[in-house]
Amino acid sequence: MNKNNYAILMAGGVGSRFWPVSTSEFPKQFHDMLGTGETLIQKTFHRLAKIIPQENIFILTNAMYNDLVLEQLPQVTKRQVVLEPAMRNTAPCILYASLKIQKENKDALMLVAPSDHWIEDENAFTKNVQQAFDFCAENDALMTLGIKPTFPNTGFGYIEYEKEANTAIKSVTQFREKPDYETAKQFIAQGNFLWNAGIFMWSVNSVIKAFKNSQPELLALFEKGNPVYNTEHETDFILENYKKADNISVDYAIMETSSNVYVLPAEFDWNDLGTWGSLYDKLEKDQDNNAVVNARTLSEDASGNMIRTKKDKIVVVDGLQDYIIVDKDEVLLIFPKAKEQDIKKVLQKVKDNFGENYG
Repeated sequence: MNKNNYAILMAGGVGSRFWPVSTSEFPKQFHDMLGTGETLIQKTFHRLAKIIPQENIFILTNAMYNDLVLEQLPQVTKRQVVLEPAMRNTAPCILYASLKIQKENKDALMLVAPSDHWIEDENAFTKNVQQAFDFCAENDALMTLGIKPTFPNTGFGYIEYEKEANTAIKSVTQFREKPDYETAKQFIAQGNFLWNAGIFMWSVNSVIKAFKNSQPELLALFEKGNPVYNTEHETDFILENYKKADNISVDYAIMETSSNVYVLPAEFDWNDLGTWGSLYDKLEKDQDNNAVVNARTLSEDASGNMIRTKKDKIVVVDGLQDYIIVDKDEVLLIFPKAKEQDIKKVLQKVKDNFGENYG
């Protein structure tokens, strides 16, 4: 296994659309959302370890999740857990981790991957990552893996690539914001658009060069820490300076402004597991087309429901179609799947009426 291969596993999100299971104190990446016996972060770590030495996988997360990471990934050392003292989106934390890795290994090739995605064919994932690493080792390139769209999804950003390119790795023309339905249909009809999965590969030198070109002030802020990175004084520097960083995504910060961006259409099935509905789509269904995690169900005239409870809880459902039914501790959610994007608003109402402890 190549000792120059590194990964940044992004595990700082709250996942509020998976409330009440996912909360700010215990977000979705630390839950076994699919009932497989592994949490999402464990599943992702083991997938990355097929191509990246375990000691080179860095977990990038909020400081409040430090103990959860070390508990769920006992093979990880404190060196590998990179803590954000404040939420500043993806660009600052990726830059911070990149500078740490560059100081450790100037020849490093990096993969950035979310901790909460589901990938079915892990061998195809490994193959595609290796293709990207090989390309980045020989070129000054910012790479991303794009997902071939299967329907006109309005919840994802899209990547447009050069239509005439007849190579596996294609030059990116532009990134496109989440479209409306008609625009998404046009994207698919054109045939040269991919879903943006937020999976990136590059050499550590290429990504820092990109920040220098596109975000010089942000780079200057974090470069001040070079003398103390990977030392006992790093924490003090980050606590003092991290909050000064702009709140900006890596897409906006460097990907959309750089001319050396490439995409490889992925060969694996992918699900971003962003909502209860996306989880429903991923899971096997029972004879009534209900997706069930942990529960034992009796259903009558009930179909299309997403049901999740504690282990072996008996759930009786009668006359309910296309609902999310989630039972967790002191909260029971019964909510239409068609309105799942409103769960964030519901969570805020619950906090306003019953207190912050419920979110």
